[in-house]
Amino acid sequence: MADVFEANDTLLNRSVAVKVLHANFASDEAFVTRFRREAQAAANLSHPNIVAIYDWGQDAGTYFMVMELIKGKTLRDVLREDGAILPRRAAEIAAETAAALSVAHQHGVYHRDVKPGNIMLTDTGAVKVTDFGIARALDDSEELTRTGAVIGTATYFSPEQAQGLPADERSDVYSLGVVLYEMIAGRPPFSGESPVAVAYQHVSEHAVPPHDVNADAPIELSAIASHAIQKRAEDRYQSADEMRADLMRYLGGFEPMAAGVVSAAAATAMIPPPVGMPAGTRPMPGVTTGTQRFDAPVQERSQTGYWAAVGGLIVILGLGVWLLIRLLSGGDAAANTVVIPDLVDVEANQAFETLQEELGLKVRQREENSDTIAAGRVTRTDPPAGSKVPVGEFVTVYVSLGPEQFGVPNVIGENVDIARNRITDQGFTLGDIKYEPADDTDENIVINQSPPGGTSAAPGTAVNLVVSLGPEAIAVPDVSGKSTDTAILELARAGFTNIETLNEFSQDIPLGFVIGTNPAAGQEIPKEATIILIVSDGPEPVPVPDLVGKTQAAAQSEMSGLGLVMIVSTETVAVPLDSGLVGNIAEQNRDPGEVVEVGTSVTVKLGVVAKVAVPDLFQMSVEAAESAAEAQGLLVDISVVDPPVSTPNPALDGKVATQNPTAGTMVNQGSTITVVLYLWDGTPPPP
Repeated sequence: MADVFEANDTLLNRSVAVKVLHANFASDEAFVTRFRREAQAAANLSHPNIVAIYDWGQDAGTYFMVMELIKGKTLRDVLREDGAILPRRAAEIAAETAAALSVAHQHGVYHRDVKPGNIMLTDTGAVKVTDFGIARALDDSEELTRTGAVIGTATYFSPEQAQGLPADERSDVYSLGVVLYEMIAGRPPFSGESPVAVAYQHVSEHAVPPHDVNADAPIELSAIASHAIQKRAEDRYQSADEMRADLMRYLGGFEPMAAGVVSAAAATAMIPPPVGMPAGTRPMPGVTTGTQRFDAPVQERSQTGYWAAVGGLIVILGLGVWLLIRLLSGGDAAANTVVIPDLVDVEANQAFETLQEELGLKVRQREENSDTIAAGRVTRTDPPAGSKVPVGEFVTVYVSLGPEQFGVPNVIGENVDIARNRITDQGFTLGDIKYEPADDTDENIVINQSPPGGTSAAPGTAVNLVVSLGPEAIAVPDVSGKSTDTAILELARAGFTNIETLNEFSQDIPLGFVIGTNPAAGQEIPKEATIILIVSDGPEPVPVPDLVGKTQAAAQSEMSGLGLVMIVSTETVAVPLDSGLVGNIAEQNRDPGEVVEVGTSVTVKLGVVAKVAVPDLFQMSVEAAESAAEAQGLLVDISVVDPPVSTPNPALDGKVATQNPTAGTMVNQGSTITVVLYLWDGTPPPP
């Protein structure tokens, strides 16, 4: 259906897989609509064993899906390269696949194409199931639902899929059973020259048990696979959870439930078939019973004894049924009803006793996970509490298995880094790592773990590891606070041969002295291991702040906080009155942003008002005098002669006659010049 590309998510800076839909599917509106809907549904399936879907979209008629990028191989590749898989590993893979299917089924998504090609094994050993919802999307495509079309892969699909009947969660269980069969037997249960031939075998033929194909396959695991691939959906595991629970029993060293089912079926199959038929009867040509073929009898015999025996059996059977109904119903099965009590959180055996012995009901037991009800206690009943049911009716009692659990990966014998990745990839957390000497194991190899591999544990459980130190291990001496040369000498004397240095800034440790080591002091490690000596580069350099315009107190506080020294120069800087720098810092000898060592000094100068020369205002009008003064940043204070001057001088009338300070005097910018105007009172001059 699509091509898959490795791509880079530029927004989150991560590698992803992009599946681009082929053009012939993109032109089918019904398919695209379903494809989008299923992509959205699959994106909601959040589980460690399901390949995550991040986004769906289109660009210029090209439809694509952005998914988690998996580094590893498909199970199909592993089976082709290596053949049958070790039983325990096969059970782990099947259990984790069942966990993924269970989550999908709870969201109403049926895979319908479970096969080794859709099961991926990461480089760390984790199991990832992919292509959820795609098989269902195919079902709505006009091109792929024409008469005679079959959805799925013939080798792995269920009998109901082969017959074109609706598929449900039990169909996925069947396909997973085929995958498990192939993992332990080395080949699938059915094969043929064409998909049609294989499909016919799924519907009509029973598979040879896997342990008959591969003698190394455990009978218990073989029973699980055989139970999962029963022809009738009602005879298989009824959910992926049921199959996973049986796989976890096997991994935990207990006999799976399927072993008893298969044993009973095998015992029934061993009952010898009849060696003849009543006289007067003739089988249809070619009909077989068991493993024997029957032909017509050579001579006829009397049937009187035969029919007498049959009649007697019928009478006895009828009497037995009547007595059984009377016993279970108390004499009137139709009239007697009982109310189902509330059995939630009741111990299972006690609940069974209440329903069977006290109320006369029949019990079916089902198991399910529960985060709130302890294992072995009732979670619910079907019909629910309070329902009225006839005596003798079946009641399904659901018994808690405790919180959902997953198989803890077995990491003994693996490198500690690979073990760490496998543990976290499968939904667990890494617990304590303890190193111990081991004469027969290389260093950094896991020699023990808790909980043990193959046991069941809840997601998030911490897995503790014991890692080999190799044949020789010595304690790292404490060399912190010592000079670099002294520290290297002490480490060499202790027996370490690979010593590297790493420089870091430190506010507390002087330049050239040791902050610490990695691994830390006191830890026992192989003498060939690399020890990193962390050496101080002294305090981290800091940038010089911009002090111009700040008060002396504010600048001093900022400099002290950075570990720098501020020196105030006796020299000042003349600044304009309106510059905002008068009385504040006007200059500094280091540029802002310059990176310097802690303790560096910065010299600053304060701003003072600039000096200006007083202009000559004599004989200027008021307006001209004010303009000349303003140009120098000075003010004018005007006064007049009082009384008016009687000595006539028309040229000075209304103009500056005197000023103070005098022209040319140096004064602070912003100072005031006092001027006196000449005013004539109109008296005519003397003759």
